[in-house]
Amino acid sequence: MAGDVNRFLGDSPARTVLKLMVVSLIVGFLMAIFGVDPWDLVYSIRNFILDIWHSGFAALGKIGDYLILGATIVIPIFIILRIFSYRR
Repeated sequence: MAGDVNRFLGDSPARTVLKLMVVSLIVGFLMAIFGVDPWDLVYSIRNFILDIWHSGFAALGKIGDYLILGATIVIPIFIILRIFSYRR
């Protein structure tokens, strides 16, 4: 069971938590430098959903375009990374 957790997390739970804390600290520092508040992100997502609702779902076509465009890069990179990590 512990091996499955380690394999899923990519490392031991303690080291994974430590890595996430370090990355969170760095991201938080950068967000503070640029004046970004987490609530700004929440409100932006809320406003985005409301804009989609009010525009009669016409924006969904753009989201689908962005999704496909991003997937053409993300999916192959994900597959390549999984193949290389599977060999270890």
